[in-house]
Amino acid sequence: MITPGTLPPTVAGPSAWRGTDMAADPSWLVELDDDALAEIETAARAALATGDIAAITASDFPLPDFAPRLAQIVEDVMTGRGFVLLRGLPVERWPLEVAAAAYFGLGAHIGSARSQNAMGHLLGHVCDLGRDPADPSARIYQTNARQTFHTDSCDIVGLLCLKRARSGGESMLVSGMAVYNEVRRRDPELAAELFETNAIDRRGEVPVGMKGYYTCAPLTWHEGQLTVHYQRRYIDSAQRFDDAPRLTDKRIAALDLFDSVCEAPDMRLEMAFEPGDIQLVHNHVLLHDRLGFEDWDEPARRRHLLRLWLAPTAARPLPAHFAQRFGSVTPGNRGGVVTPATVEMCAPLTPQ
Repeated sequence: MITPGTLPPTVAGPSAWRGTDMAADPSWLVELDDDALAEIETAARAALATGDIAAITASDFPLPDFAPRLAQIVEDVMTGRGFVLLRGLPVERWPLEVAAAAYFGLGAHIGSARSQNAMGHLLGHVCDLGRDPADPSARIYQTNARQTFHTDSCDIVGLLCLKRARSGGESMLVSGMAVYNEVRRRDPELAAELFETNAIDRRGEVPVGMKGYYTCAPLTWHEGQLTVHYQRRYIDSAQRFDDAPRLTDKRIAALDLFDSVCEAPDMRLEMAFEPGDIQLVHNHVLLHDRLGFEDWDEPARRRHLLRLWLAPTAARPLPAHFAQRFGSVTPGNRGGVVTPATVEMCAPLTPQ
């Protein structure tokens, strides 16, 4: 048990950044050059000609010149600042299936794709499906509401922007390491409370034999590394279950402090996606969010992002209790929504 007197040390290094520093450092934006794009397009069209997008592996998607550069980019994401924005995929020129295959193939060089819902979707669609954010069976990415800072259930989350909203919808990132440092400085007692487990709502996607919620702490110290796993909306909505552990006043105060530090203007980095941008985020050190948005009236113009949840083989160790949500803690074979063996993995090209 972690107490105010036994808190993990302040996190140092490139992952403990403040938004104001990142806003002044353009090195996280990587432009894809013509040679890389040509190589990616050739691989995507060849992969489409021979099989299904969901079956694409790194060997099916050869990138002889770009693969070493991509590997270094991913290494920087995993051990450096925790994110990158790749810019320039010509999604407005390519057919949707080519853009999706290109994105999935790039993801295959990073890690294995994980299911993002109970239907086995390896390729997710982030768009407003008209769902109510207050509906406990709805996922927030299916609405146009602000999400609040959170992590996803995977090692790396990728987002490819196909279309932007008419207004709003900007992406925001915050370093969970820097947030911990600030909470630790302000109130060690509440910082220690963040290492205690909470019930987290599965929002209706419940593996066979499991409860409608799982338990995990916002912060975990394991093998000398601090890991963040957090979704305040789902912590709050899990209180709807009668057998879920109750949130105490002290726990709520700790979560409120964590949220308020995430929201501080100097802590968070805001970025506006352009069509063709790919954002890669290391879920164990950063939290991400997006602003609410107003969309276009025409369906063909509405905000649309493709999402990947990826499991690299070189991912950090996680404690055993993460298997409640990740299905396993084995690097390269963990994360996503656990589905029955009878569910066939797929990569749909339209929201479902």
